[in-house]
Amino acid sequence: MPTFRGIAVRPASSARRLLAAGAVAAALLAGSGGGVADAASPAPQPAVSSSVPAGASYARLHWLADLAAQRLATADLVAAAKYGTDSPIDDPAREKQVLDDVARQARELGADPEATVRIFRDQIEANKMVQRELHRRWDADPSQAPTPEERPDLAEVRKEINRVNGELVRGIAASSAARTAPSCRGLVVAAGVRVRSERQLDELHAMALGRALRSVCAG
Repeated sequence: MPTFRGIAVRPASSARRLLAAGAVAAALLAGSGGGVADAASPAPQPAVSSSVPAGASYARLHWLADLAAQRLATADLVAAAKYGTDSPIDDPAREKQVLDDVARQARELGADPEATVRIFRDQIEANKMVQRELHRRWDADPSQAPTPEERPDLAEVRKEINRVNGELVRGIAASSAARTAPSCRGLVVAAGVRVRSERQLDELHAMALGRALRSVCAG
């Protein structure tokens, strides 16, 4: 199974197996100043011109799809951190903070803040899809649920989410032409299928990835 910084991309059959990686998440997240494993992440790409070949458009959209999958990889840990606590899955204050931050980053990059916020709303909803389903499964089978000792530190997980958010803002800024091209929707579907295969996403995370990519194409 592929991993995200040592964290399983798809939920393990047991929360304890998932959180065996999550137990070291704080050290992994805090101790690594770099990005996601080099082999898993395309290198940052330059901004595109107003006219780009289909292959270049696909590369940029695949980059966005892969970043969305990386962000989804943290949903398991967020779900585990919140399970059995007073922290709700829906957190409007945190969501507003994220959206305000990515809009600011987009403006600093000369990108479209409205498009960036629109895409990030889908990232948030996709993340919550995974959290809700994992909580439902753990409620149905408490033996699979994380124990208090196994809960990741939500603050540390959010540091990683913020890092991926920054990469995703840059990806959105660099893919403006690809996202507004008539070929965008077909290429995004193809990119999503490829990422699902590359990261061996299970059905839950594959469905959530589709939700995350819903607003990538303009219009």
